[in-house]
Amino acid sequence: MAISEIPINTYSSPTVILELIYRLKIKEVMCTVLKTAEKETTLREIQKIMRDECITGVPIVQGKRLIGLVSMDDIITALDKGFIEETAEKHMSRHLMVLEEDMPVSFAIRYFDRFPFHRYPVLNKQKELVGMITSRDISRSLLIEINHEVEMLEKQSSMPLSTIDSMDGEIYTYTIMKNDFENAGYASTQIKKKLKSFGIAPHIIRRAAIASYEIEMNMVLHSNGGELIAEYSKDKLVITAKDTGPGIEDIAKALTPGWSTANEWIRSLGFGAGMGLPNAKNCSDVFNIESSPAGTQVVSTIYLHPETKEEAQQ
Repeated sequence: MAISEIPINTYSSPTVILELIYRLKIKEVMCTVLKTAEKETTLREIQKIMRDECITGVPIVQGKRLIGLVSMDDIITALDKGFIEETAEKHMSRHLMVLEEDMPVSFAIRYFDRFPFHRYPVLNKQKELVGMITSRDISRSLLIEINHEVEMLEKQSSMPLSTIDSMDGEIYTYTIMKNDFENAGYASTQIKKKLKSFGIAPHIIRRAAIASYEIEMNMVLHSNGGELIAEYSKDKLVITAKDTGPGIEDIAKALTPGWSTANEWIRSLGFGAGMGLPNAKNCSDVFNIESSPAGTQVVSTIYLHPETKEEAQQ
């Protein structure tokens, strides 16, 4: 089952799915039993590996380092053009898109949505090949985790929810670090869990999830790091993000859908479409940005009850 065949995305999916794709790490989902080859291996031998193992791609390694990949298309081309007896080194793909094992599964989903490849190599922090991930791996793992979540919900269904009054005045601060993909999405996941525990309506939780995630990822990808503060009251959630630079040069452009300063590396991760801050603003009842080279502050306010917003507008 390909990812495109099931309705998974970071915006409209049910809250339980959103929590899973941000919580699960790629290393918990990927396949770690790998069939690899070396650069001296012939394409004929690699063809046999593919046939015997029912796979469509073989990583080429030197020691534990990934140096290339031979795909089924490469084998078909070799058969058509008569160089099937030549070595992998001459014909393997060298410019590869890879994932890191500590990244959230949401990153892999973005890869499968954005690019036409069926599998991606996974590296550890030492840049060693440790796994491969396919859309089928993600689908299978999500189904297993959803079953676990359903079992937990059934056990908790008889437990009373905390009262909204007990949430009043609670403040949580999360440290956000530049390019910290291992913990990316943690703050927004905690915010969703907190709202859910107090029985807030699902459509409001979804708006808070999108706003907090977009603000958090904007800090991870574009700032030097800082803090995200979630402040709860009876009527509203206030999300404040404070970073230490480098600042937003043109706030009006930053809030324009499709405008982005993302570099090619950020775009290769599936981000940089220029929709982060616009999405956060659209999901907020009140939204404000102040920025200078010394840092940026983003404040998103979300009213927790429809009547709260109506009263505030009167």
